[in-house]
Amino acid sequence: MWDVMFAWDLIDDPDGNVQHLAEHGVDQAEAEYVILRGVRATSRRSGHVVSFAHTPEGRYLAVVWERVDDDPLIVRPITAYDVPEPRQRRK
Repeated sequence: MWDVMFAWDLIDDPDGNVQHLAEHGVDQAEAEYVILRGVRATSRRSGHVVSFAHTPEGRYLAVVWERVDDDPLIVRPITAYDVPEPRQRRK
């Protein structure tokens, strides 16, 4: 796992990332877990990084985020939402 700091807006900021994630039923701990442990890809829509992972509670989430700074590494979650389970590939 990598050493990273998270940029969160104030909890009571109606336009902040905490509230935006909450609108999708995702909390800060879930988003951080997925970013740190998920499989990363690039969003075709926004060009941002998106991480996919199961949470400890069993939800399969996508978390879209951006790198704010490199030293120290700071990332800012933008949005998060439940996604369908990935299909198993046939062998």
